[in-house]
Amino acid sequence: RLAEDRFYNRYPCIILTAKGQPDVATRLFLRKIRDTLKLPVLGLVDSDPYGLKILSVYMSGSKNMSYDSANLTTSEIKWLGVRPSDLDRYNIPAQCRLPMTESDIKTGKEMLEEEFIKKNPLWLAELEMMVKRKEKAEIQALSNFGFQFLSEVYLPQKIRDGDWI
Repeated sequence: RLAEDRFYNRYPCIILTAKGQPDVATRLFLRKIRDTLKLPVLGLVDSDPYGLKILSVYMSGSKNMSYDSANLTTSEIKWLGVRPSDLDRYNIPAQCRLPMTESDIKTGKEMLEEEFIKKNPLWLAELEMMVKRKEKAEIQALSNFGFQFLSEVYLPQKIRDGDWI
């Protein structure tokens, strides 16, 4: 959606997607961009435990490749959205929110025990809210307000306000 809307023309940026769980090449590429160009890295993921897991892999690496995490991580990545608190802040309608499955809840509770979550009180509060409410939302929920809401309203406002954690 961001490429279709040519978001990068209004907000100079590099848009990178791993289309799910980030592979080694994508993580290495992001790290190289960050180190070479000294750009801030903002993450946009679904508001569910798996979205947060994707961010965590970029931030602190995967457990399977912990031996090489120093070369593959971008520890400064910030969680831009979609965060659980955004669902109310942006008045995401109930029909666009999804109930968390038992697996989602289990994953969310397990993530509450992760060190990188415990070290960041704002991330902890967001994840606790998600697990308590037992609701999640995909990025696509924002399109309830129109196809360009993501690129014309949501992201510009969050970037302008510095609304990331």
